[in-house]
Amino acid sequence: MESLRFLYTVEMSSPCLLCPCPSSPTSLSSSSPRYHLLNTTFKRLGSSRTLRITCSSSSTFTGGQTQQSSFNDAEMKLIDALIGIQGRGKSASPKQLNDVESAVKVLEGLEGIPNPAESELIEGRWQLMFTTRPGTASPIQRTFTGVDVFTVFQDVYLKTTNDPRVSNIVKFSDYIGELKVEAVASIKDAKRVLFRFDRAAFALKFLPFKVPYPVPFRLLGDEAKGWLDTTYLSPSGNLRISRGNKGTTFVLQKETVPRQKLLATISQDKGVAEAIDEFLASNTNSKEDDYELLEGNWQMIWSSQMYTDSWLENAANGLMGRQIIEKDGRIKFEVNIIPAFRFSMKGKFLKSGGSTYELKMDDAAIIGGPFGYPIELTNNIKLQVLYTDEKMRISRGFDNIVFVHIREM
Repeated sequence: MESLRFLYTVEMSSPCLLCPCPSSPTSLSSSSPRYHLLNTTFKRLGSSRTLRITCSSSSTFTGGQTQQSSFNDAEMKLIDALIGIQGRGKSASPKQLNDVESAVKVLEGLEGIPNPAESELIEGRWQLMFTTRPGTASPIQRTFTGVDVFTVFQDVYLKTTNDPRVSNIVKFSDYIGELKVEAVASIKDAKRVLFRFDRAAFALKFLPFKVPYPVPFRLLGDEAKGWLDTTYLSPSGNLRISRGNKGTTFVLQKETVPRQKLLATISQDKGVAEAIDEFLASNTNSKEDDYELLEGNWQMIWSSQMYTDSWLENAANGLMGRQIIEKDGRIKFEVNIIPAFRFSMKGKFLKSGGSTYELKMDDAAIIGGPFGYPIELTNNIKLQVLYTDEKMRISRGFDNIVFVHIREM
């Protein structure tokens, strides 16, 4: 099986996702990724690096068309519901949780692979994409599953080996290493896998040996045991829904769609330029890039330029916050400054080419509660939509800067 990052993890009777430790070790610290709501934008001041990306075609795709996914419509509905959720569910809004749960129930009601625990399609490496109840998990579980810069995998090998196992892996980075927690596993019935954790270790790149994970598995008894039911396994073997012995739901994947790969790269803030270039090359528009500026609230999650020293200039150029696109050609930039205060700049947009728009922003104010304080500020921006769908937009705007926005549903 391909070693692709995806959504799968084991739920056990103990409070910790990765090991059955009664008390968890100190939580690891991590830096925040660029994939965040940009009302805390003052962390990235001073850099003037600019990225320029050209949309080109790729010979690996036929006729300039988007590569087709192996997911069906119901599966894509779940994948779409996951777009924009941070921390694998930790920071999901009530609406986002409801959308995911509804899509999960639909899939569980459909006929996937029969006897999924006995299927060869369950074998291989899965990446954790979403889990419910992350806020009630142990500190170590919240640390690992709720931080996007960590990648959480599960290896499942039940019938293709003489030593059936499930292993949870947290990959910290290519330069640091990973934590691997292993369990002896067995198939109980068509859906359920039983497991008992028996060993774990850190494999750190800067050490020539593994560091044992300090958990006395043999002394924990039933606390080291658990089970996992697979309630849906896609016919393609690329999507899986599982429920653990504590009632937690997990969504897992082996194969990610291009949009997921791009957003995962943005969340980790590594190789984003190359990822956008690759995405655009494989998603050319058959209508000669005639993309529309779709209405809705669009939150900026990444730009190819760091902020300048002037937050007001950043806000006026669309380098912060959200864009609100309305039906009648109206557009608004909105940025949260501090609690109860926000910057708002309104204007109009007019289509000037296939995917090119002229923006005239001329109505700015700082708003606090019911009061507004006008600011004399005018800005004319040429905006080119490089790609858009119902959930994500890539565009080129002020000073040839590339932006990625997520639509708030």
